[in-house]
Amino acid sequence: MRLRFILGEVGSGLRRNASMFISVVLVAMVSLFFLGAGLLAQREVNLAKGYWYDKVQVSVFMCTAQSSDVASCSDGAVTPAQQEAIKHQLESMKPLVEQVYYESAQDAYARFKEQFAGSPYLSQVTVDSMPSSFRVKLSDPSRYDDIVQAFDGMAGVEAVSDQTKVLDSFFKLLNVISIGAAVLAVVMVLCSILLISTTIRQAAFTRRRQVNIMRLVGASKATISLPFIIETMAAALVGAGLAVGLLWAMVHFGVSQLVSAPTDGTIISIITTRDVWLIAPWLVGGALILAFVTSWITLRRQVQV
Repeated sequence: MRLRFILGEVGSGLRRNASMFISVVLVAMVSLFFLGAGLLAQREVNLAKGYWYDKVQVSVFMCTAQSSDVASCSDGAVTPAQQEAIKHQLESMKPLVEQVYYESAQDAYARFKEQFAGSPYLSQVTVDSMPSSFRVKLSDPSRYDDIVQAFDGMAGVEAVSDQTKVLDSFFKLLNVISIGAAVLAVVMVLCSILLISTTIRQAAFTRRRQVNIMRLVGASKATISLPFIIETMAAALVGAGLAVGLLWAMVHFGVSQLVSAPTDGTIISIITTRDVWLIAPWLVGGALILAFVTSWITLRRQVQV
């Protein structure tokens, strides 16, 4: 009988305060969406690091006829003897140097044409302007400086380039995005708390006569408070469900479409809808706990029931 009464009060409250219910749903949805987006962005950073850092390479570029302005290239293009000396020194740095690949100027030019097909500057690039290089895979990418110290300024070497620096900039951008989403989510959660508190006070005020009657007939505080708490938790639950749905749609129709199927059989690690389902229980659980705690504190301290 008591359960039927409480459920009836919940239904009545939802009909009377539909606009407030929708407000709580929307604020909960937006705040949880940004929180979930921040979590997914951080997950993508971890996945990308695990994938790319395993394949990171250091490139040792050889001198060309056009790089005579570099001190180590003052004698012109790299000679076969210099190239062999560079290769020998790289191979002597094992186990730090895990693998060494040689890319000729012709191969570099072919790769450049493929990557920048349609570019107006393509016609200005020739095979002679493309440097040959040794692509070096390190067993420990963090020891890039060891390669720099060994080959920077060496005869026949124009420059030493590390892909880690480029990747670090990309990962820093992703981290900034995830932190920004988290900060915005915290702001939205605070807004949710304030809105929930205000909604409960207004709902209790509009039903103050009914509350007074319930108190006169001896209803317990739990019986009086439960309808308000259940209404708030229901709104938070709907908002959390919508947020999870939006995150799923963003990943399924957005992130997955940004990466086309590779032609070389390589699989690039990106977040999937599975990651959305992994964080969904935390978002839903957090929304319910937030709604319950906020409702309970508001009814206990601010609404005299």
